[in-house]
Amino acid sequence: MDGDFRTSFVREPGALRKHPSLVLNADYRPLSYYPLSLWPWQEAVKAVWLDRVSIVAEYDQTVRSPSTTIRIPSVVVLKDYVKPRKRVAFTRFNLFLRDEFACQYCGAKGDLTFDHVVPRASGGVTSWENVVAACAKCNLRKGAKSLRQTGMSLRKPPRRPGAEELRNLGRKFPPNYLHESWLDFLYWDAELEA
Repeated sequence: MDGDFRTSFVREPGALRKHPSLVLNADYRPLSYYPLSLWPWQEAVKAVWLDRVSIVAEYDQTVRSPSTTIRIPSVVVLKDYVKPRKRVAFTRFNLFLRDEFACQYCGAKGDLTFDHVVPRASGGVTSWENVVAACAKCNLRKGAKSLRQTGMSLRKPPRRPGAEELRNLGRKFPPNYLHESWLDFLYWDAELEA
């Protein structure tokens, strides 16, 4: 019997790594959609213990200490509201998200890079208004030429996105795994179809 207990104890931590907790702001919206705001189960349990979050939904699995048993939280809500950022950082990830992970010349998805619409050799700057996601083929074709020289056109003009716009775009790209207890909280404020 002692060997069985030891075996299950050794296996349990690996299984528990697969129980992330969805983190909601105090208004019950995820802190971010893409990437989805998730904490490892250990962080969620720690936040519960420190009284920083409330548990909204739980997994069937439990964790134990010598004096306490707690079901692993699958959804937690912060007790204090975290004000979302208004300014969007100019990063490769945010640029790809703005362009919905598609080449802005041909619409291809996957294996993206970025392209300066007005080439840097012609005085183009690296900014929201001059950089777009591009597939390797289109980026090579355009090179250091202008759109007019190549006969290429943009699907939509590049511009600085708002924070709320990026959050909404992130909802279109859910992660590979969504626990059923998360679904009501991910899309509760989405517009209903008539």
